[in-house]
Amino acid sequence: MTPSVLGSVTLGYELIWNQKRRCCGVRLFVEADSRSAVDAHHLVSAITELWPESAPTLLLNVRDPSLLGGLLDHAPARGVWVEVPDHQLSDALMAGRVRKARARGLPMVWSGDAGQAPDASTVDLFHKTLRALTPHEVLGALRVSLRQHQDGGVGAPQTMQSPVVAGSMYEGLASQALLEHALDRQGVWAVAGWPAEEILHAYRFRQIQPSRQLLRALIKAIEDDESLEVLGHRMGDEPLLVYRFLRYANSAHLGARSEVHSVRQGLMVIGYTKLRAWLMEQIPHASIDPNLDPIRFAMVLRARIMERLADAGAEDELRREVFQCGIFSQLDLLLGEPIGAAIHRLPLSGRIVSAVVGQTGPYAPWLEVASAMESSNTRMIRKVCVAHNMSADGVNRALLHALGAI
Repeated sequence: MTPSVLGSVTLGYELIWNQKRRCCGVRLFVEADSRSAVDAHHLVSAITELWPESAPTLLLNVRDPSLLGGLLDHAPARGVWVEVPDHQLSDALMAGRVRKARARGLPMVWSGDAGQAPDASTVDLFHKTLRALTPHEVLGALRVSLRQHQDGGVGAPQTMQSPVVAGSMYEGLASQALLEHALDRQGVWAVAGWPAEEILHAYRFRQIQPSRQLLRALIKAIEDDESLEVLGHRMGDEPLLVYRFLRYANSAHLGARSEVHSVRQGLMVIGYTKLRAWLMEQIPHASIDPNLDPIRFAMVLRARIMERLADAGAEDELRREVFQCGIFSQLDLLLGEPIGAAIHRLPLSGRIVSAVVGQTGPYAPWLEVASAMESSNTRMIRKVCVAHNMSADGVNRALLHALGAI
């Protein structure tokens, strides 16, 4: 394997969600450095080496036709899927490579413009199709969705047919109604991306609560006498709970001798009995909205990526603080108030406050890079990495390690 191959590409990502609102795949955007040729065989070897079998499906989105052709020729039949844009099939050589890749069992995903569908002559070459809706199709899908809700899913046969095709993947679904129609009614395989802002907008007049499922998992972990490390990791999967826990741990009636700055410190101060009682108090008001799960997941993933970016030679305490910086970086979305007001209620280190509120300080570069990679805009990602003097190789390895651990 060429040691520098991951230093010759820029990576971004988008998460893929199934009907259960679980991450079932990662769409990895790959752009080759224009200054050097990238060997597809070495690239796919480097990526799959960092991608464990237990990780979600990895879908490679490559824009450069030469690199795409190389992936079709060399990608293993197991471990990765390769996305093939429809316009590439007009090239006879590329179409031939697609057929050969199909013959050796490489899973490929067709993708096209909004409203486009694969030709009947090529659809059998692909494992899945990745589609998008035109504005007219969006309107049609919403009308069918409204009718389905009015009928309760039963009754008179539907006179309107949804443009959403069962078994496909969809990208760009920009509303909760479209998501639920596609995932829960039409039986699509998955959706790429999640309209977090639109879903959170529905909570503008009510308070978001921590996940009931996660609260119960924490209570069970306490009853099973799990270690503080396990409890801290589990609590870290719910940013809002971490925020509330630190406020509770620093509340006057607990009488802590000093300020509690971290979850681990708070767990040591409070103890299992008080922690379990506090968690039980949260249960009656906890959230059961599954559409919030991908939002929480994405927030935690950003923090895990930051943790990996800081990992080289970092002590455990530093990694925990960097992770805390990551999960608090979008706290305003969950609380519905300015981030500065929320952050200043906690006795956090100046490093966290500087990064989250002022985009300055030692953690700011990791936060900016981790945030940038949540995108297909590889040009912008590369500029951010260069601005912070962070090597592409190191950044890409950190990203792949974090994504592979999902």
